[in-house]
Amino acid sequence: MRWQRGVVTEIVRRSPTVSSFFFKLPEFIPFTAGQHVSVRLTAPDGYRAQRSYSIASAPDTTGHIELAIERLEDGEVSPFFHEVVEVGDEIELSEPIGGHFIWRVEDAGPMLMIGGGSGVVPFVSMARQKALAGSSAPMLLLFSARTRRDLLYIEELEQLRARGDGFDMVATLTREEMPPAGISKGRLDAGMIAGSLARLPGKPKRIYICGSNPFVENAAQHAINAGVEPALIATERYGV
Repeated sequence: MRWQRGVVTEIVRRSPTVSSFFFKLPEFIPFTAGQHVSVRLTAPDGYRAQRSYSIASAPDTTGHIELAIERLEDGEVSPFFHEVVEVGDEIELSEPIGGHFIWRVEDAGPMLMIGGGSGVVPFVSMARQKALAGSSAPMLLLFSARTRRDLLYIEELEQLRARGDGFDMVATLTREEMPPAGISKGRLDAGMIAGSLARLPGKPKRIYICGSNPFVENAAQHAINAGVEPALIATERYGV
């Protein structure tokens, strides 16, 4: 594993529990939308803690990457970022990791992306990459979150949908009785997935699911119940 010390250049609050951390790397390593990096923290006594986070930024050559990190109370790494890390700090980052949960422009579509909470992050990278490349590949994001404030990147995602170049989105909230206009209410189920599939212009080439372990397990089963072939499903799970 190759490691570099990235400098934090900006911190942006995305929700009450999620912030984006932007890093400038001494040597930019190209990555593919959907990949993640590991973050390694080393204490003065030599103790190390390591966690992986999906890359939110689109692949480019600017030398910067964006990681959206959710604060988890029982976490070992995420509280450090939210309580301690400041602009100018150096953090060890690994090279980009992952080859099964990725999207390239040449992969085209149609594709369905199912994200729970901060599990939307790799799909933001994919949607950004699609827009930057001028791709018209059909891409639909089914985004489940607790409340309106937890719909990460919602304004940007709505702007991408408004472009009319193949990106579409369905959002649902699980803990709000009166969601805003255009946003559904309720937990993800087979009917919701079937409805999303029907919005695509054809059978999906790939279905991506990302979120917590319980979310991924449930979403994958609901997708199968909706008639999706298990071989088409790729999953990514996050932890603390």
